[in-house]
Amino acid sequence: MSLVRLNIKGISYSQTQNGAYALILSEVDGERKLPIVIGAFEAQSIAIALEKEIKPPRPLTHDLFKNFSDRFDVTVKQVIIHKLVDGVFYSSLICERDKIEEIIDARTSDAIALALRFDAPIFTYKNILDKAGIFLKGDEPSPEKDKEQEEIISEEVLPDDISIEADSSDYKKLSLDELKALLSQAVNNEDYEKAARIRDEISKRK
Repeated sequence: MSLVRLNIKGISYSQTQNGAYALILSEVDGERKLPIVIGAFEAQSIAIALEKEIKPPRPLTHDLFKNFSDRFDVTVKQVIIHKLVDGVFYSSLICERDKIEEIIDARTSDAIALALRFDAPIFTYKNILDKAGIFLKGDEPSPEKDKEQEEIISEEVLPDDISIEADSSDYKKLSLDELKALLSQAVNNEDYEKAARIRDEISKRK
């Protein structure tokens, strides 16, 4: 089975599942997107890794794993989403130490959070993308895809959306300096969900 490389396209709050987020992966040499429902903590961890300007005052769990791995010379070489069963994606970390390769089972959300921190590529098998890949708004529609696949993610998900939650209306009233002060305060308080929303509002003004 051939592997297909994926990039992270964005994260959006799921309007259909309370407390859940939709992580959107995009095939590198194609138009299909792979939506994966993840939890709030993993969404925050991935968003912080994507937003280089947000620096937690203390390491998150995935940062701790990265620091631990660096100390003992373990490298994550790549992540492979290798199985899809009953809507659940299964992934593996391909790790290396002293030129010896090991395969470690991981939740897909954790695997992607770690892939970002190790700058490791993300892959899936072509048959998984054929089964679960979809076209988002603005992409070419696929007549072969069932409607049930389109219901995997919220209609609110957009291709370039890397926002978390949707209560940013109050932030629109604030100045850029006020937003930056709030961002710093949120990071210091370790409220990364709030920090990601503020950072999203700042990014819109650049």
